[in-house]
Amino acid sequence: MARPKPAWRPAPKEGVSASCVVTPDGAQPSMLSFLVQRLPVLNEAEWRARLLRGEVLDAQGQPLAVDAPYAARQRLWYWRELPDEPDLPFASPLLYQDEHLVVADKPHFLATAPKGRYARETLLARLQRELGLTTLVPLHRLDRETAGVVVFGVRPEERHAYQSLFRDRAVHKVYEAVAPLNPNLNWPLLRESRIETSAQFMQMQEVPGEPNARTQIELLRSDGEWGLYRLHPETGRTHQLRVHMLGLGLPLRGDRIYPTLLPEVPAGQVEDYDQPLQLLARELRFTDPVTGQARCFRSQRQLTLA
Repeated sequence: MARPKPAWRPAPKEGVSASCVVTPDGAQPSMLSFLVQRLPVLNEAEWRARLLRGEVLDAQGQPLAVDAPYAARQRLWYWRELPDEPDLPFASPLLYQDEHLVVADKPHFLATAPKGRYARETLLARLQRELGLTTLVPLHRLDRETAGVVVFGVRPEERHAYQSLFRDRAVHKVYEAVAPLNPNLNWPLLRESRIETSAQFMQMQEVPGEPNARTQIELLRSDGEWGLYRLHPETGRTHQLRVHMLGLGLPLRGDRIYPTLLPEVPAGQVEDYDQPLQLLARELRFTDPVTGQARCFRSQRQLTLA
């Protein structure tokens, strides 16, 4: 039987949501000893220090005392340790803000939300800190390597209505990308294929079968051996634009996953920021399900063609 979701949870810290643990039936010397046994990522001294700082909360949001006696079936909240991260030297300017939505222009190399090694240096964490809005959630995601428009919801009670737009593909998306030229292709064109998970880690691939991915592609302009393309995805498969361009023999400039997966930069080392993936979420358009307004948000960033 699924455990019921809590009615209350603490606000995120540094963009990272609080984690929850429930004390089981039985006996323990203290709540401190339970935390050490159940969550040994921290030793007793580290858990004690957290308790003294008020960083473990009970179900009512009150700090747990360092000498609190053990009690079964109690919900405790805490925040996981955040890894060290280099500061990303790129701004993430606001494009729009009201009581319903916050829209930002994400730079390359910045994750949308905490995941894996990225926590403090994410777009969500930045906006929560800068705006003081701990209820912010991304209504969709962009890959860390992709720049452009990202929309966040402000009010929890409106979250489902906005996220349904993206789930139901009621949002018109426009991307731009830089890739090689192919004189044998006629523009514009429709690329449709079946995209499935590849045996290669992190990669997707086109396979035979009923198409599940469609992208309208046009060439905007060219310079030497490179072209600037506009892409209109009609579906939302993982890495769809990168895979479709690769299938046309046009791998995106700066792509570290296609056609060859390059090794990730080791933790603690600074990335080479000089060669970002040339993929930009240029525009998002939709009818606001809460206000009924026609919404249109455009990135102010430019890709490098020359």
